[in-house]
Amino acid sequence: MISLEPAERPRDAKPTASQALRRTVRRSELHKIVPLADTTIYELEQRGEFPRRFNLTPRCVVWDLAEVEAWVAERRRASEEAAFAKAPHPDVRQRRTRPVRR
Repeated sequence: MISLEPAERPRDAKPTASQALRRTVRRSELHKIVPLADTTIYELEQRGEFPRRFNLTPRCVVWDLAEVEAWVAERRRASEEAAFAKAPHPDVRQRRTRPVRR
């Protein structure tokens, strides 16, 4: 029996069930993968730097797991290449008051 590689598959062939199904994750599961605050994730989404959420139902918001994993891999690659600079340290000389110790 001849197996068809993806490049050899006819164009009009439909994807199989396993290819068509994409896993989604809810917010609690997303936080296990990406330990960022909700507001940070929202701001990254608004800037187009994080995969967009979508509604399965009016009360159920999910993210595409493949897109989130690709985003994490891209961030890891960028970090290893030092493509983005680290945030600068605050200049303590510009403080108006000293921090309160408790």
